Amino acid sequence: MRAHALVLAAYFILAPPCFAQNANAPQSHLKRAKRIPIVIAPPETIFYNGVIYTGEGTGQDKPQTVTAMAIGHGKVLAVGSDAEIKRMAGPKTRMVNLNSGSRWTFVFPGFDDAHTHLGEAGHTKLNIDLTGTPSLNNMLARVHAAAKVGPAGWLTGGNWDQTLWPQKALPTRQELDKVTAGHPAFLRRIDGHIALANTAALAAAGITGKTIPPQGGAIDLDAHGQPTGILRESAMDLVAKLIPPPTHDERRRGDELAIADALSQGVTSVQDFSDWDDFLIFEELEKQSKLNLRITEWLPFKAPLAEEKKMRAHHAANDPMLHTGMLKGFLDGSLGSRTAALKAPYSDDPGNTGLLQYTQAELNGMALERAKAGFQLGFHAIGDKAVAMALEAYAQPGISTSARNRIEHAQVVDPAEIRRFAQLGVIASLQPCQLLTDMRWAEARLGPKRAAYSYAWKAFLDAGVHLAFGTDYPVEPISPFRGLYAAVTRMNEAGTKSYFPGNRITRGQALYAYTQGSAYAEFAEKQKGKLMPGYDADFILVDQDLYTTPAPDLLRTRVLETYVAGKLVYAGNIHAF
Repeated sequence: MRAHALVLAAYFILAPPCFAQNANAPQSHLKRAKRIPIVIAPPETIFYNGVIYTGEGTGQDKPQTVTAMAIGHGKVLAVGSDAEIKRMAGPKTRMVNLNSGSRWTFVFPGFDDAHTHLGEAGHTKLNIDLTGTPSLNNMLARVHAAAKVGPAGWLTGGNWDQTLWPQKALPTRQELDKVTAGHPAFLRRIDGHIALANTAALAAAGITGKTIPPQGGAIDLDAHGQPTGILRESAMDLVAKLIPPPTHDERRRGDELAIADALSQGVTSVQDFSDWDDFLIFEELEKQSKLNLRITEWLPFKAPLAEEKKMRAHHAANDPMLHTGMLKGFLDGSLGSRTAALKAPYSDDPGNTGLLQYTQAELNGMALERAKAGFQLGFHAIGDKAVAMALEAYAQPGISTSARNRIEHAQVVDPAEIRRFAQLGVIASLQPCQLLTDMRWAEARLGPKRAAYSYAWKAFLDAGVHLAFGTDYPVEPISPFRGLYAAVTRMNEAGTKSYFPGNRITRGQALYAYTQGSAYAEFAEKQKGKLMPGYDADFILVDQDLYTTPAPDLLRTRVLETYVAGKLVYAGNIHAF
């Protein structure tokens, strides 16, 4: 590490202030650039004649732009004007004209998705993908088609969403039985918090109307006291544990598809929660020099502490491409499944307050033990009751306010408790794109009073809370542009419906949360999230200016190229594996 640091130090000797200038660039983009370094060795690549957003000033909506950038050894070596940066070129430096045609290309730091599930995304892509099915009949038709061509064994996959269907009723095992041709079937809802099992799958697991669900789970019963096929939260494990895991080659192919999807959308880093076997695939790809996405892999909070320590020690913590990170725990479920834990009942389901996975005492004890072992903690908490539990656990003496502990989702938070996030140093890890889905039914679930303070992005910022943005992929597409659009408009994608617009934020704030804010959440704010000297050369070329293009056009942003550590890893439809 010392030798590496000395080599880098030799590259970053600062020079006097300069201005970024290009006579052909739109003048509104030109801001005063920071000092550029004198570089001892010539850069490997120079990008010039562009509009390059460095990330400086992003959160304040006073973004710095330059026209040229020098790259070497996977890092940004210098930024500045074309003339300044071109002087650094050597005989072997590759020169890239960013705007050689009639259209401008805009360069931004790569996005850091603060919440993904790559393994689940890959599994869905290789199995029955029910994403976007507009009706129960359409869903059943897809399952039937898979059952006809598939070999004997389990039918798995999912991503169905009954709120898209005309009747909006949950499907039943009897309906699924009609199209599964004798296969046991297990299909997760899009949020992953409930699943539909057919009769064969329930029988394999020994589930009857008298089965007692595990803590934090539920088995839906019909009017006759028999299972409907819907399993909630931990009850899903009764069936899931019976399903044969994918082979190594199947898992690798799925993971590669998920990684390629991320890169194609301008995502250069992810903070991920997948199975340990997926982490071993990522490790294998890295050893073969085929891992082109930076991955921070979370570990399961509920695992025994000794096992968590063993997994943490398995891979170098300072590996810039792949390492383990925080412990991820689930406190409740989702609003779409009505399993998120609320302080008061659901407005459209009186008597139901959701499902908690821990008691406060259990959570406190486990959290304190793991915090003392040096782990960063992150709790999935969507409902206000679950959020309050997480904050109570973090408030314990012995858990540091500088540990950058997190709450994932935080969709419904009592306004009085938002201040506690800031007081306890808790990061709000949010997914604005989920509002595009949830606004169809969120107010019905919560009632107008609670809905008014849900998805409270601006309220968090006003209270001084650190935000990190992501998608929860594959619950939502991994496109960061949907998240940017949702954050700055709080409108549906058609632009016809608004959801409590007082919690909109600015483009700069949204971009910051999706780059530097996410980097901060994984202790990497000094390595990535900016295009400044010494930072990782992770950046994207897009076809429009994310600051000035009309908001609806954010949804149509096209990624032209994606670079990780200065290496081209996506160009159009070509992935650099």
